[in-house]
Amino acid sequence: MTLINSLKQPFKQARWQLRRRQAASRWSQSQMDQLPAVVGNAMPKSGSHLLIQVLQGLTQLGPFVDPGMPPLSRSADNVNLPDEAVVANLHQLGSGDIAYCYLHARQPFLSELASPGVASFFIYRDPRDVIVSQVFYATDMHEGHGMHRYYNQQLSTMEQRINAAIRGVNTSEAHLSPIKTKYEHYLGWLQQPQVLCLRFEDLILDRQDALGRVLGHMESRGFKPQVSRSQAVETLAGAIAPRTSGTFRRGQPGEWKEQFTAENKRIFKDATGDLLVCLGYEKDSKW
Repeated sequence: MTLINSLKQPFKQARWQLRRRQAASRWSQSQMDQLPAVVGNAMPKSGSHLLIQVLQGLTQLGPFVDPGMPPLSRSADNVNLPDEAVVANLHQLGSGDIAYCYLHARQPFLSELASPGVASFFIYRDPRDVIVSQVFYATDMHEGHGMHRYYNQQLSTMEQRINAAIRGVNTSEAHLSPIKTKYEHYLGWLQQPQVLCLRFEDLILDRQDALGRVLGHMESRGFKPQVSRSQAVETLAGAIAPRTSGTFRRGQPGEWKEQFTAENKRIFKDATGDLLVCLGYEKDSKW
């Protein structure tokens, strides 16, 4: 951790505890004590900021707290943390705290996010749109991205960049896992009944139903809203403001249809097999 981030850490911790005291004062400590910790987990470029905005909307419905800390799985310098540090961050969460992370579906995380005192969510997205989002982000928006120079200096077309993201890159100057490998690290979350899995597309195109499922999951973990379901859904919907995210570009489902060439489609099908069918995005390979 850099010196400046190290100096900020005590301030952030104090702010977190102040927010907890304020939430307990506004609502009640007994209400707060009954709440689970809330964790939103995601694949990168799959809607993590959308999910965390929804979950932060819970602060308007009860004594929930946005600690204002980095993802549980990353340092303040945006470096992936070792497992023991991630688990320590998870254990630091108190009742009502809201956090997010980017965790693979493996131990110890499977057990941690399925524990009784945690309400866990996992958001995923059509792999084709993830590829398009990642390519645009690395090429145009984030000069410090590990693929920025490769996409801009070694490749010259969107078709080439999409193919690289599908197949993966492993050179002396850039490394990117194949898209199928990326998903294989996260697919196990879909088999965890204690974790509510949400599709990014549903939060965009079928928002009322998706937010109703979020509330239902929270209720199953001990939260009792003091307003009607329709009012609670409206509150969560009102918390969504995608343009406040530093990574926001477009965020619409199906953009891959505008970017994938016939060759991109062929290579994607060859490289990923039945991945889209397993995720429920296609019925077969005839797309």
